[in-house]
Amino acid sequence: MQAFWGKGPKELYGGVEYWHTPERCGWLQKQGEYVKTWRRRWFVMKQGKIFWFKSDVVTPDSVPRGVIDVNKCLSIKGAEDTINKANAFEISTHSDSMYFIADTDKEKEDWINAIGRAIVKHSRSLLEHDRPDYTNS
Repeated sequence: MQAFWGKGPKELYGGVEYWHTPERCGWLQKQGEYVKTWRRRWFVMKQGKIFWFKSDVVTPDSVPRGVIDVNKCLSIKGAEDTINKANAFEISTHSDSMYFIADTDKEKEDWINAIGRAIVKHSRSLLEHDRPDYTNS
């Protein structure tokens, strides 16, 4: 399908080369969108996007199973009490909440910290981008 439209993964996913030098990557469990079973997926965070794959072997030909744009994230927080699962956390957007489970508490905290920093970084860059330029007044 990508060849048909003449676009490779780089063009489809905002120019992000998710197959090398990620800001963070690792295994997490994610609940399915339609069938609510927990599935283990390889997550890659890079340039304000969080991608997930079935395999940890990610190449330019790998097609993400999904992507979260950090610009749309409102919050990230622990969710053990919410879903009654150890090492769980929640990412919330205006329209949805997604739950994830890390293998360890340290992994959970590392993901929460990394995604939290990305949310702040990308919200700041949006604010700076939208700020009026008074230098030519």
